[in-house]
Amino acid sequence: MTSTPLIVSAVAVVRNRTVLMVTARGRDVYYMPGGKVDPGETSAEAAAREAFEEVALRLDPDHLEELFEVRTQAHGEPEGRQVHMRVFLARTGDEPVPSGEVGAVHWTTSADAGRCPPAGVDVLHRLVELGLID
Repeated sequence: MTSTPLIVSAVAVVRNRTVLMVTARGRDVYYMPGGKVDPGETSAEAAAREAFEEVALRLDPDHLEELFEVRTQAHGEPEGRQVHMRVFLARTGDEPVPSGEVGAVHWTTSADAGRCPPAGVDVLHRLVELGLID
């Protein structure tokens, strides 16, 4: 029996050939600012809402550029549970500030893939392929 995938959205805030990632309080795994899409919400709206909740960035969902979707094993879930994560490029001059469950923000490159769950590793590789980060 296959379980229902986790449907999530995330923002890729790219600056100086790095991408913003965060760590939860008391944890050291890097992940993209983002989270589950709520009922009645578009993927872009979810990405913008989560960016505000996690790193206090006010992003307009209409100005987010959908880059790609990652489908892989969900981190911390039973084997076979997939995460389907839509990743949106966000441009902002504002400084991200950890809020909510986020303990710290990190400007990362593909060299940080070892700190990431499977979806984060995929995102870093895809951002490199797109020429957005190192």
